Amino acid sequence: MVRVSKVTKRDGRVVVFDEAKIAGAIFKALTSVGKGDESLAKKISDEAVGLLNEHFEGKVPSVEDIQDIVEQVLIRDGYGEVAKAYILYRQKRTEIREHKRFFGVVDDLKLGVNAIQVLKNRYLMKDGKGKVIETPREMLRRVSKAVARADVIYDKNADVEQTEEMFYQVMSERLFLPNSPTLMNAGTRLGQLSACFVLPVEDSIEGIFTSLKHMAIIHQSGGGTGFSFSKLRPAGDIVGSTKGVASGPVSFMTIYDAATNVIKQGGRRRGANMAILDFTHPDIVKFIEVKSREGILTNFNISVAVTDEFMDAVKNDAEYSLVNPRSKKAETKLRARHVFELIAANAWRSGDPGIVFIDEINRHNPTPQVGEIRSTNPCGEQPLLPYESCNLGSVNLGKMVKEADVDWEKLRNVVRVAVHFLDNVIDVNRYPIPEIGELTRSNRKIGLGVMGFADMLILLGVPYDSKEALALAEKVMKFVSDEATKKSVEIGEKRGAFPNFKGSLWEKRGYKTIRNATVTTVAPTGTISIIAGCSSGIEPIFAVAFVRNVMEGTRLLETQPTFEDAAKDRGFYSRELMLEVAKQGSVQKMKQVPKEVKRVFVTALDIEPKWHVRMQSAFQKHVDNAVSKTVNLPPEASVEDVRQVYLLAYKLKCKGITVYRYGSKNEQVLYVGPMLPKEVATNKQVIVDSEYTGGCPRCGPSFSF
Repeated sequence: MVRVSKVTKRDGRVVVFDEAKIAGAIFKALTSVGKGDESLAKKISDEAVGLLNEHFEGKVPSVEDIQDIVEQVLIRDGYGEVAKAYILYRQKRTEIREHKRFFGVVDDLKLGVNAIQVLKNRYLMKDGKGKVIETPREMLRRVSKAVARADVIYDKNADVEQTEEMFYQVMSERLFLPNSPTLMNAGTRLGQLSACFVLPVEDSIEGIFTSLKHMAIIHQSGGGTGFSFSKLRPAGDIVGSTKGVASGPVSFMTIYDAATNVIKQGGRRRGANMAILDFTHPDIVKFIEVKSREGILTNFNISVAVTDEFMDAVKNDAEYSLVNPRSKKAETKLRARHVFELIAANAWRSGDPGIVFIDEINRHNPTPQVGEIRSTNPCGEQPLLPYESCNLGSVNLGKMVKEADVDWEKLRNVVRVAVHFLDNVIDVNRYPIPEIGELTRSNRKIGLGVMGFADMLILLGVPYDSKEALALAEKVMKFVSDEATKKSVEIGEKRGAFPNFKGSLWEKRGYKTIRNATVTTVAPTGTISIIAGCSSGIEPIFAVAFVRNVMEGTRLLETQPTFEDAAKDRGFYSRELMLEVAKQGSVQKMKQVPKEVKRVFVTALDIEPKWHVRMQSAFQKHVDNAVSKTVNLPPEASVEDVRQVYLLAYKLKCKGITVYRYGSKNEQVLYVGPMLPKEVATNKQVIVDSEYTGGCPRCGPSFSF
């Protein structure tokens, strides 16, 4: 008898028949009904393959033919319950394929429905009529090819095809992904690949509107912008040229916000800005309170830049002087503790402002001889000099677990490839304005970070809010930082140090060369973590199960895959349980879930605020730039809770801190149980927007890096 050797896939491709896939599918069905037995799965699989060879001798069966035979064998052998589970799984996969087909995207990477929607909306190339003209694999090939080209700048004989393949493999396996503009624009006419920019705002009409123009250009190319408005004279101050009266920083921020509303960042991403004001600015109180009413400055995150001097004054309940940036003269005094409490009260009310510990940032400024850092990118993880940009990327830690331990060798290899990739981006990038290109190439900052940290913890059985998790965070990030630095040094030895190396912190530390002024950043990873199929950045999971709005009129139940596996392995899985979990988001009050499982599957709102801060600090110890992390607070949290978060963040040497009290805004991208808006409250489920992956639920569709 001639055995079946080929199979026809649903997309018409004929591929090699793999018997192991049948055994794997049967094992999953057995496990889902509490009968997980690999030897039994193999026995049933062998029977199914035998029957398949009888029916299709000399022919090529389809995937559906094979699945039909598996069902027959299960029913014939008395495993009706298993057959039902197998059939339900087939139906679920059919639904997913139908949803994907609706988006008009050929899924050649076996991604989730939401990943396909995100790719269609933001990343995949389209023709003049808006029709998608590339597949996910083709997108990654486009990116790999464009970024690999930089190798020949430094070596005419470089094996660019080998580099391209190396870049492609880490991305296609979702081990590493670069920031959104690189995926969007690499290999295209636009060619702008950086996510983060900081622009100066000078105290003149010309300076203010030049930066506004540059902001518009950057947003159109897919980047986000940060500003310090601290140089602008306060409202009511004299304008020397006209003897008129200045309108102050907040008024000009509203102009920037309005312009951002008009520009849709190349039609793919909403505008995102950071506004920072020094605590000494005479308009600081107005700035702190500007977002107390909802709907104001919706395209801005805002943060107050505070110094060690300010924090000491808070501790001692001392006064400090407000200084006019035009005249450099002290105008009046405020109690530091009053300002600090005003910041906490407004953050409790609306999520803004955050705090930036500007002295801590500048203590780690790698190029102090070039200038002082006064601002960050929109999400705060990337402190930058005026006219500087940075390109980011993240390693998927959820893919770095093997046999209940971290796969250190795999992690090392991916980190090294990622640093090579990000350094190449600097050379192939098309910068939106000349000043940015010049300073970016002079410092060559890159920001390699991580995502999927919560997934790693779950796979290792480690609760997020535990000392063990903090120790693992430090160990993993130190490893990433050490390996990234080593790779940057190696590249520096071949290609040369970044031009501003002389006088840098690296030189003062005894380094002879290094390619990049910074190598590590922990960014929020909204849409790229959806593509990677992992948790966002270093955030805990936001829900164990939830309902996602994937498109208008369509909602899909999503479950944390590792929870579903645990439920099946331990025999407490059911579809009804998953729906019940989706009503709560959390499993902490569910009697069906074992205590040890509850302990591992803690969500953002299950975790005490101090653990959020401690986790941010653990990562910050081994990050050159900064860490994007939101301290999620329950609705009943007090202003004092916010105040304590800020104090702990300063004590633990974080570079900045952001809080969000759940329910403090009417419009957010995460709704839980009874706090759902009226139009969906009858469902009583956790509802999330299509691009929400965790972190701050105040920010609308996520601006990911």
